[in-house]
Amino acid sequence: MRLCSRWAAMSADPHYAATRRALLAWYDRQKRDLPWRLTRDPYQILVSEVMLQQTQVATVVPYYQRFMATFPTVGALADAGLDDVLAQWSGLGYYSRARNLHAACRAIAHELGGRVPSTSKTLRTLPGVGAYIAGAVASIAFGEPVPAVDGNALRVLARLFRVRGDVRKGQARRTVGRHATALASGSRPGEWNQAVMELGATVCLPREPRCHECPVDRHCAARASGLIDRIPARRARPRSERVHYLAALIMRRGRVLVAKRPEHGLWVGLWEFPNVQVPEGASPPELLRAYVHESLCLTVRPGAEVTRVRHSIMNRRIESVAYRCTAPKGRACPVWHIEARWVTPAELETLALPSPHKRLARCLSE
Repeated sequence: MRLCSRWAAMSADPHYAATRRALLAWYDRQKRDLPWRLTRDPYQILVSEVMLQQTQVATVVPYYQRFMATFPTVGALADAGLDDVLAQWSGLGYYSRARNLHAACRAIAHELGGRVPSTSKTLRTLPGVGAYIAGAVASIAFGEPVPAVDGNALRVLARLFRVRGDVRKGQARRTVGRHATALASGSRPGEWNQAVMELGATVCLPREPRCHECPVDRHCAARASGLIDRIPARRARPRSERVHYLAALIMRRGRVLVAKRPEHGLWVGLWEFPNVQVPEGASPPELLRAYVHESLCLTVRPGAEVTRVRHSIMNRRIESVAYRCTAPKGRACPVWHIEARWVTPAELETLALPSPHKRLARCLSE
């Protein structure tokens, strides 16, 4: 591949060269043993990078292994139904990633001859594939000298080159991008990109970075200037909001009622237990009775509280309290859900439930 002369010249700079040598040597010694690092299969790398977006490595590993066992090839994923894909993804969160990955593999299978594109430019034409994922797959699987800059890499590069300001946008982001492009223009671009991200994940941490363990500390301009704790600039976090929900575990002859969410809003197309946000001063039994009747045309009798779970979405701190309910007769007719279904606790395991609802379901088998 021919490199832009500007990036080639920058990458030949002694500072860049010394930084690359030190970090790549460290990566070769210290990199974590992760399943997607044992392959150059672009499909497997694509799956791992999609899963790793906004999700910690330790969480991703078991999901990745199960997902690859179920859908080992592009064709297998392309041929699968979306419900089956979402069921394998269930609990991992950010479900639009699964939908986009499914759509991307269908495009690869049906429009690109079953081959994952080998260039970042073509990869970016796939659903859900942005600059980061395209750069990661192209560099790791195909050796294209392009950067892959995630949040960890942004932090590392901002500190190495003392980039002030909000590195996620504007001039600061462009400055980091120039350094990232020049550094990826050398040899072993895939390993280089992974090395930068590995350093950010394990050593160059957002708070209390382990500079004494850093293989490139003597090349770090932020540390030399005493600015390591102020780069990158921290953004103000929005105030957290506490929200309360009631969930109805409606039982009938050993089965529980679940409903499939519509194709818009939160948790698109996933299954859930009927649930409603609690306004201040509301009576839980009356609120559940009214909500289930209005949304599913079903009359229920709320019983005792059986469990509660807490989770967060962005700045919302959510507590869901589940009540065991009965519905002796009547047919569930969804008003805004796509579908409602009576299932056994064992059948719940095969459905795509959001993580909080998977946790609510555990009490049914206890």
